[in-house]
Amino acid sequence: MTQQQSTSSTPSAAPTASPGTLPVIDLSLADGSPGDRRRLHDDLRAAATGVGFFQLVGHGVTPAETAALIGAMRAFFALPEADRLAVSNLNSPHYRGYTRTGDERTGGSQDWRDQLDIGAELPPHVPAGGEPPYWWLEGPNQWPAALPELRTAALRWIDRLGGVAARLLHELLTAIGARPDFYDYAFAGHPHLRLKLVRYPGTAPDGAGQGVGAHKDYGFITLLLQDTVGGLQVERPDGGFLEVPPMEGAFVVNLGELLEVATDGYLKATSHRVVSPPGARERFSVPFFYNPRLDAHIEPLDFPSAHHAPGATEDPANPLFAEFGLNEWKGYTRAHPEVTRRHHPELVDSGSR
Repeated sequence: MTQQQSTSSTPSAAPTASPGTLPVIDLSLADGSPGDRRRLHDDLRAAATGVGFFQLVGHGVTPAETAALIGAMRAFFALPEADRLAVSNLNSPHYRGYTRTGDERTGGSQDWRDQLDIGAELPPHVPAGGEPPYWWLEGPNQWPAALPELRTAALRWIDRLGGVAARLLHELLTAIGARPDFYDYAFAGHPHLRLKLVRYPGTAPDGAGQGVGAHKDYGFITLLLQDTVGGLQVERPDGGFLEVPPMEGAFVVNLGELLEVATDGYLKATSHRVVSPPGARERFSVPFFYNPRLDAHIEPLDFPSAHHAPGATEDPANPLFAEFGLNEWKGYTRAHPEVTRRHHPELVDSGSR
């Protein structure tokens, strides 16, 4: 699993998407001529208001940076199970750490993958009286003692992709005629940046193919690094699913539900899933979630085409809140019921709103 990125300062033509594949966006066009920037914004607007997914190239992340993360990730999953369980998320009231294969759920069904949840390294924020319970999500990570390089690589990745995502968000807002800094307030201070190191160990023993079930992401922007195995699928308007083949040097980008709600459906958050690789073949991926502060109240976006917005998707089983932390708390308490029962039994009801 590698990433290749040109070091040239001249924007290059992005690969052309074939019919039935995701659009390809070249972020390096932001540094080009006025014509390059217009092309970038036209491409971004079309992708973000259409499928809600695209492949991102020209992001500046180097092969060396990617190799450092991949090497540390593979070394983690190669550790003895006892070493991985020593950093189990069952130890963490902040939902940080290792989740065994099959212990996470999406849509109420078992996901056949194991993973390590990592966030910005912060002191624990134990909610005081009257504070919302989502502050439990802010706190320290758990790191395997046998693998000190993992901490360095993961925290560097969070910083690096946080910069890429911030730039992408500014260009996306510009593309639809909004102020590029409209949501800077929501990311000031300690934005809730999260990272997952994920392994799909093949098909479940019962033959179920749910690597991770169909879902939408809660926040603003997700940047996914996937290996060469494949299995990621994006839902089409007709209810079928489009395969997302790996593209060398690209991140797969999707928009989260908060952006859809903030634009009244003009920008699209699209359901996606991962089908387990066949047999015992492993698949590795690294999703990075660019999310605002937990207590950020997301204001409706002011942009010229707001009156053309079709309305955001409504799902009674998945209510969305303007305060980001309420959405994140709901997601984690549902996805990791054992952690919730162990550390927050009195908050289960509030977490499942």
